[in-house]
Amino acid sequence: MNGLAHVLPLVEKPGRYIGGEYNSVEKGWKEAEVRVAFAFPDIYEVGMSHLGLQILYHVVNRRSDALLERVFAPWTDMEGEMRARNLPLFALESRRPVRDFDVLAFTLQYELSFSTVVNMLDLAGIPLWTRDRTGDGPIVIAGGPCAYNPEPLAPFLDAVFLGEGEEGFNHILDAIIQNRGRSREETLVALAAIPGVYVPYFYDVQYLSNGVVSQVVPNRPGVPNRVVKQIIGNLDEAPFPTRPIVPYLGVVHDRAMLEVFRGCTRGCRFCQAGAVYRPVRERNLPTLMEQARELLRNTGYDEISLTSLSTSDYSRIGPLVEGLVNRYAEQKINVALPSLRVDAFSVELAGTVQKVRRSSLTFAPEAGSQRLRDVINKGVTEEDLLAAVGAAFTAGWQRLKLYFMLGLPTETLDDVEEIARLTEGVFAKGREARIPRGRLKVAVSASSFVPKPHTSFQWEPQAPMAELRERQSYLQRRLKGVRGSNFNWHEAETSFLEAVFARGDRRLADVLVRAHALGCRLDGWRECFRYDLWRQAFEDTGINPGDYAYRRYAYTDTLPWDHLDPGIGKQFLILEHRRAMAGETTHDCRRGVCTGCGLCPAFEVEPYTAREPDEPY
Repeated sequence: MNGLAHVLPLVEKPGRYIGGEYNSVEKGWKEAEVRVAFAFPDIYEVGMSHLGLQILYHVVNRRSDALLERVFAPWTDMEGEMRARNLPLFALESRRPVRDFDVLAFTLQYELSFSTVVNMLDLAGIPLWTRDRTGDGPIVIAGGPCAYNPEPLAPFLDAVFLGEGEEGFNHILDAIIQNRGRSREETLVALAAIPGVYVPYFYDVQYLSNGVVSQVVPNRPGVPNRVVKQIIGNLDEAPFPTRPIVPYLGVVHDRAMLEVFRGCTRGCRFCQAGAVYRPVRERNLPTLMEQARELLRNTGYDEISLTSLSTSDYSRIGPLVEGLVNRYAEQKINVALPSLRVDAFSVELAGTVQKVRRSSLTFAPEAGSQRLRDVINKGVTEEDLLAAVGAAFTAGWQRLKLYFMLGLPTETLDDVEEIARLTEGVFAKGREARIPRGRLKVAVSASSFVPKPHTSFQWEPQAPMAELRERQSYLQRRLKGVRGSNFNWHEAETSFLEAVFARGDRRLADVLVRAHALGCRLDGWRECFRYDLWRQAFEDTGINPGDYAYRRYAYTDTLPWDHLDPGIGKQFLILEHRRAMAGETTHDCRRGVCTGCGLCPAFEVEPYTAREPDEPY
């Protein structure tokens, strides 16, 4: 691209924008029948840590008739230079403008990236509104966890894909190739016929006088009333990238990633990932061992991370860890478990995998009191946590991380006090293990509860910002007296905005456009987030954000995302919400008894039963 060479010396970390990394793929532009720009609406270091990017990069580029290139959001210095020099947003591999591609595919990983999506469309020179796009411009598609309620972005998206893209994305590309030469609307009609594809333009949203959505209905024949997600049945047969791109720069997760299974049935009632990624599907042990061998051979990494929502729930985790450690420990290759249960088994497992390099352990009790842990169905007791940390201290760990959540439904100040008391109990276990004074370090992090679509708490309001700040301050004061602890928390303003867009509808599109005009983008970064500008954007558009974050929905209300179906029945979520309010827990269905979520019959899969906790390997 003309002018880029003059810009790169002027910006921080020019390696974000040059491409050409080891294992990246450059294909002939003219030979490809369909060309895709995969857009991650955050900077390079974040996007290159995303396994989904690597999977789709592999899926598309192994096709002889297609190519996929990457594009990330530029940092503020680079954006300033691009706008000053009239340089459009470009893809890394060919450095061609994004507007030259046939498809611009965004992944929506978190709500605070929504303004960056708008900014990237603007930088690319693509009309923001679907209604304004004509001619040969790219089809703008989105997927990812936030696709299960993309309504705030819906007026900007030509299509949205629900589910796992290994197969579905190929169907989308086939339809685009088959409809080349036809009108844009004819192409969208073809896309809407693909299972899992939602074309927002083909749906009308109607509202009641109080601002609640009345219904979302198709505006043309042949469009489904509800769009159901698509899944991969057999992960062993699914394509997996064993030659992932190795970034030039240090990125957030700079290591080989081995996906052991998908889905989670533990049923934490606040967790959207646990709801939308069901059912549980495992990769077989021989498959994982072979993929690990190829990943390490093709990258040179000295660490391999076993990824999933709850890795220690993998039914063959013992043999997998033992096999990897036995094979790679002498080569000083570390095995990492990013997610651990709060139990002694997980500590024993961590001790096995961290024979090469020992780092801190992370546990997530989520709530301080047992009452509140039962409300959220965490399935963890104080005895579990203290036994786990005691085992960790005895085994030699001296640094721990504890994750909690503030503002959970029914939470009181007594529940917040229990977080401090539980932290004190952890330090008491350290003293019992005779860890020298000053050596024991416990990092306590507290995020703020955000009600997410398709969860048991989707009807609940978020706690007011003033209340969240009060509880953050209270916990900060309490933990100041606990020597060796370090307290971190999420700013209430960012959590509020996350809740607004998580529960949002199409009326928020005007807010996004106004916020972008005021300068909002990269809102997940503290140095970029400007709540004063967001407040102005809401005022300028006449929309009260509290109507979204603080609304308590009734079971009979139509939710803005009701027409998008992750497979879990709404009646099951209502039942779970009622159980939560009664302080009742629900068992994990993998222990042999169906909980009735409706997903297995919907997708015609057999219920998955893992080993019992005390079952030997």
